[in-house]
Parts: sequence; C-alpha cells; structure tokens
Amino acid sequence: MSGASPRVGIVAVSHSRPLAEAAVALALEMVAGDPPPIAIAAGTPDGGTGTDAVRVSEAILEVGAGGAGVVVLMDLGSAVMSAEMALEFVADPELRVRLISAPFVEGLLAAIVRAAGGADLDAVATEALAALRPKSEQLGDAAADDDQRAVDDPGDRADAPPAAAGDLASAAPPPAIAEAVVRNVAGLHARPAAVIAGLVAERGVALTLATDAKGPVDATSPIGIAVLGAGPGTRVRIAATGAGAAAAVEEVRALIESGFGEELAELAELDVAPAEVQPAAHPSHETPSHPLGVSSGRVVGPVAVMVHAADEPDPAVRIPADARYGAATRLREAMLAVAGEMHATAQMLSGQRRDVLVATAAIAADPALHRAAEALVRDEGATPERAVWVELGRTAAQYRELGGRMAERVTDLVDVRDRIIARLTGVERPGVPERDHPFILVADDLAPVDTVGLDPECCLAIVTEQGGPTSHTAILARELGLPAIVGAAGATALADGTVVLVDGDTGELIVQPDEGARATATGVITLPPFEGPGQTADGHRIVLGANVGAPRDIRRAVERGAEGVGLFRTEFCFLDRTREPSVDDQVAAYREVFAAFVGSRVVVRTLDAGSDKPLPFLTSDDEPNPALGVRGYRTSRRDPEVLDAQLRAIARAADAEQADAWVMAPMIATVAEATEFVARARAAGNRTVGVMIETPAAAFVADELCAVVDFVSIGTNDLSQYTMAADRMSGELAHLADPWQPAVLRAIRLIGEAGTRSGTPVGVCGEAAADPALAPVLVGLGVTSLSMAARAITAVGAIVSSATLAQCRTAAEAACAATDPAAARAAAREALAT
Repeated sequence: MSGASPRVGIVAVSHSRPLAEAAVALALEMVAGDPPPIAIAAGTPDGGTGTDAVRVSEAILEVGAGGAGVVVLMDLGSAVMSAEMALEFVADPELRVRLISAPFVEGLLAAIVRAAGGADLDAVATEALAALRPKSEQLGDAAADDDQRAVDDPGDRADAPPAAAGDLASAAPPPAIAEAVVRNVAGLHARPAAVIAGLVAERGVALTLATDAKGPVDATSPIGIAVLGAGPGTRVRIAATGAGAAAAVEEVRALIESGFGEELAELAELDVAPAEVQPAAHPSHETPSHPLGVSSGRVVGPVAVMVHAADEPDPAVRIPADARYGAATRLREAMLAVAGEMHATAQMLSGQRRDVLVATAAIAADPALHRAAEALVRDEGATPERAVWVELGRTAAQYRELGGRMAERVTDLVDVRDRIIARLTGVERPGVPERDHPFILVADDLAPVDTVGLDPECCLAIVTEQGGPTSHTAILARELGLPAIVGAAGATALADGTVVLVDGDTGELIVQPDEGARATATGVITLPPFEGPGQTADGHRIVLGANVGAPRDIRRAVERGAEGVGLFRTEFCFLDRTREPSVDDQVAAYREVFAAFVGSRVVVRTLDAGSDKPLPFLTSDDEPNPALGVRGYRTSRRDPEVLDAQLRAIARAADAEQADAWVMAPMIATVAEATEFVARARAAGNRTVGVMIETPAAAFVADELCAVVDFVSIGTNDLSQYTMAADRMSGELAHLADPWQPAVLRAIRLIGEAGTRSGTPVGVCGEAAADPALAPVLVGLGVTSLSMAARAITAVGAIVSSATLAQCRTAAEAACAATDPAAARAAAREALAT
C-alpha cells in the first residue's frame, strides 16, 4: 500500500501477552490485504501477568506515527488505568488517541478489519464499540445499543455521564438455575468468595447467588458473596444468564460442593432445610474476653507498637456537579491500584499467605463496591474518600452482624479502606515498624498485607487486641511459625521497648517478666542453638542442615547450630545480570559459604534457572509452560559452557577451603541425564556428585539413579507440584501441592527404599523438611538428612530426637496408607504417640 493514506493504529493492552497475541492473530486472519499498524502492550518483562503504562505509551507512539490516530483496547481492571496513565507520557499534542470500552477480542477484530480498510478514527472506534451487537442480537440476551459512540481521549470526556450499572437482582428470569450445599466448615468466607468471583468474572456471564435468608447477590462481588453468611449446610441457589450460563452455573455448583479443598463439615443430613443444619449463631470473636493463644511458641522480647487507622473523612464536604465524574473515575483508579498492589505482592508468596492476600485484593477490586461508592460520589457529591469510608463501613457492619469468622475479617475491610483513602489523599499508610533489633509486634490488629511481609528473623511474635482463632493474623502467624496472641485488650498502650513474654499456646502475656519467667521461654527464636548430632532417640543419625540462598544466610545457619548446608542455592550469583558471572566471581562467592563450614557438608545445587527464575542470557521468555520447560539441568543443552564454568568454579572454591563440598544438579528426570552430569562434574574436579529428585519420573527410577550417583536430594516443593499436577505458585491449588499428600509420601518412600538398598544418602531440602510434624515421617521413609530454614532446626531436631527409628517407620507407613493429607497427619501423630 505504498503511497496510501495513513491508517489508524491499533494498540492491544492486556494482562496476558499470549491472550493479546492470539486475539490479534485471529483478527489478522480476517484482513484481506495489508494490516494497519498494530502494537501489543501486554504482560510483564519477565513473562508474567500484568500491564505497564510506559510500554503502553511506547506502543501508542509506535503505531501513531502516521498521524491518523490511535485506538486503544484494554482487557480489564488495571489495564484501563495503565492506558489512561500512558496518555500522560505521550508528549505529542497532535496525536489523537481514543481509549474505548469495547470487548477486547471482538473489539480488536472489528477495529483491525475496519482500520485495514482505511476508515478514519471515528469509524474505527465506533465499529469496535458496536462489536458485541451481532452476538447480542443473535442470542437475544441484551438489547443492541444503536447509539453507541466512540469514546474520545480524557480531555474531551470530563463531563461525560457514566454508563449505568446493571442490576442483576432485577434481571429477567435466568435460563440456568442450580442449587449447591455448602460443605466446608468455614462456609463461603473470604477465600471461597474470591475464588467464585474470579471464576464468574472469567466466564463473563451474569450470575447470582442467593440463600433462603439473603440475596440474590452479584457473584462477581466477593463482598456480596461473603455477606450471604452461608455456613456449612446452607443451600445456595445459583442462577445465570447469557452465553455459557449453564456451564458457568455447573462450575460454581461443583466448586461449592467440593468444599474448596478445605476441611469438610460433618453434616449428617444434607437434604434437610438449611435452618435445621446450620450451626447456631455465635457471637463475634472480634475481641475475645481474654487473651487467646493462636500460634504456638513462648518467647521474650521488646515490643514494637503499631497503631493505624485512617481519620474519618468530613461528611459535610461536597463535590460540585461538574467535577463528580472525574472524582468517581479517580476513586475507581485508586481502588484498582490498591487491588493491583496486593495482588502483585500475593504473586511472590505461596500457601495460605498467598490465598489470604488474593482474597483481600478481591475486596478492593469488588465491582459491587465500586458501583456503590461511585454512586455516592456521582449522585450525592461525596468525596471519594468519604464514599469508601461509608461503603466499607456498611460492609463491616454486615460482617460484624454475621459474627464468628466473618466478624474476624472486619480488619481486612478496614485495611482495604485505609489503603484506598491513603492513596486518594496522598498520605503514606503506616505499616510494620522498622527496628534494628528483634521485636514482638503489638497492634490493634494486623491486616494480611502487614502480616505476610513480616520477617521471622526480626519479628519474634505477634500480639493483637483484636482478632480471633480463625482471623488472618492467626492463620498467617501459624504459617510463618510465629507465636501469636489475639484479644489482648490494652496491649497497644504498652510503651515501645517494653519487654514482654508471649505464650502462643496458653495466651499468657507477661509484662516485664522476671528472670525465672524468662527462663521458661522455649520458642523457636529464643531456643538455644541446636546442639548436634541430629539423631533419633535410639541413635539413628540424621544430619540437620540449613538452606542457604545467599551469603547473608550463612550467619543465621551458623548461629542456629546447622550441621552444614543441605542446599546452597547458587542463583544469587546469576540473577539480575544480563550475562553470566565470571568463574572468578563465582569462586569468591562460593568460598564465603565453604569457609563458614570447615569440615562440614555443604551441598551445592548448580544453577536452577528457568520457570520462576528466568535469566536473559540462558532462558527463553516465551515458553508456554515454563514449569514444564527448559529449566534446571535442561538449560545446559542450550548453553553447556554456563554449567561447565560453574562446575569448575565450585571445584576451585572447594579446593581452596576445608568444607566437605558436594554438588548436585536440579531437575533431573532420566538416568542418562544423571550419568551425563556426574561425568561433567567429576571432569571439572568435583568429588561427591549427586542429583535432585523433583519429578515422578526420577522417583520411579530411583534404584537406577542411586547406582550412578553418590547421593540424592529430594526437592519436595517441585515433587509435590509435578506429582499432583498442581502449580505450587497457585494459591487455589495449594491443597494439592501439599507434601502430606499420600501420593507424594509414597513417591518419597520409593526413593528412600532405593537409597537404603544401595546405601546412597537421601536428603530432603524442600520446605517439607522444616515441618516438625513431618520430619519423623521423612526419617521413617528412609531420608538420612534434612535441610531447612535455619530458624526451624531446633524444633525439627527436638521432634526427631524424641522418637525411635521404629516409631518413625510406623508413622511413615501410617501416613502413606492414608487417603488424604489430613488423615495422613492424624495417622502419623497417633503412631508417634504410642
């Protein structure tokens, strides 16, 4: 089309690059001639999910050079905010840009086809906005809007009236209806509510939930679902309209009936009326009548007091009518920004910490909350911060009225409220105090965002005035291994630095304990360092080592009495680099670790690049499934010299120090790979060579692997992930990627038996090694060494030394014979008690 008039450019903004590329590819199939200028601004630089305002602005400038204008289409949520922010970075005042609310896939197709035909900016935008009309008319599920019009750039729409939100409760009778019985003990609390809301939002159907007592509520609203107060035994009516309604209803029904992977209630008769099986209403546990221990441990330390609450916004302030639309937009942006921050933090976590934070992020992103708060701004002229205060205050009152677990979630609502208000007002929200010494954190209550970021090496324990046994503070404290007390009235009146004793078992809180009381502290942090050797009660040797991820971890490992290093992660040498470090740089780093463990074993894992640890000089950023792709040892096929150089550096560092250096490769799946690695490692000068077993494939050939290596080490995190086909980074699948799963335990048993037959040492270096309850089971399965976070060594050493090898083996067999993780834990506990 040389010499033709410039055509409108198209920018696709999406959280997912594969989604954007697929949508554009589909549209291009409909273009007969040359396509218009198209740019994709999607995903994060490391291949993750997200949007970037700078990249969006670059894409706009890239396709807008011709001067015909640019149409920008966005998929959802913060993509809109990123696109709007991008306009501030576009310095060309002559460039016409339109951000339009068209459906992402259909809108892209319509816009690209129309722009390819030479249509002007208005025509392209209008065509994209009308993209759903043919589908709507065909299905008859919504009236086509003949007056749809293009949306101009922000400067031309400051006073544009917002589209009215549909009221799902008053919609026409739905064509798809089903019922489900709530089966999990906790009911439809925050996490299940967030899971349902996410699923419904993905399906794009109008779906509601209702009980006999409440509803219907919009199922894309986690808050709405939670305030149904649906406990175990409650019948929930599910109704939906639109294309795919029946399938969505069935998915939600199955999800509720499954119990969300949580503990199930023992409901004798599920077919009776809900009122007959629901537990009696119970009072709020928001403030227990006396301090309550919710996470084990007994520690002594100085307090650091954290008190936070936003000041109530002035209810008398009113926004002029001509400024209300802009204020409502600003409110939505603040809500989405807070939700985005929380969700981004959640992606760096795992287990219950991730689950809790995802559920809290869902509150900030709740569409029903957005509609209600924005309506206060537009209709009544309330300030954005006042609107958030009022609407989340109403929701908090409903949570308190429901009592029990829901009342304990009020802190989460207040935290979301305060974070949104802080963002709107430009005030930095208070967080966990920073101290240059270990401390006991005291607060009125802790929100998930506060708790998940606690460093157990600095925070000794948690004491709160609010909260209950099932509050997020309690859940997260247990996962972090921190002693915790809730319901300690008046605790925040303590002066900073006051020394207290905290007993997370009994709820005891002693201010200024005397020397006698201090001597009773037995918590993990305050226990004396572990004094080896690690062994069972009858003298069976179990080496207890520490996991080291960087030189800074060495001090902690030494202080806690580690008998060596069972996993030295070498990635710290390679991350945040555009090219591999030199051999000399690596030697210096490895020597620092070796020097701290003279005469002790240090197990070095070669570079585990790929999956969640991409490296620009070694791994690909476009793998469709990185966890099953080129990672660990497999990267050596792409660039053998990176591994060979590392093996030489490890051997040189070991020769220069006096540690007993062992080296192993991650992600070994075949005997051939193991044989090849052993040859390469020994050729580089390494004497003791092993492999990690992280895949079921390797577990199945454990006998053959033991015949060619000096030792094996089990990575339980990945072994659980691959055995259960459950992404260990997915909070929704955390119940599957659990080392207590009988299938995982039986895989470990295969490896342990192979090691016993051949006399090959078998270690565990995954997170499972830090679980005191699981440690005797692993010993009983044939494991000869355990490596963990340094702070866990004392507790694990104590439990291992309290059982004989015969008891460990009995517990292992009992756990393997169970049918689910809960039963496995109970069976092991019972076996060890006899």
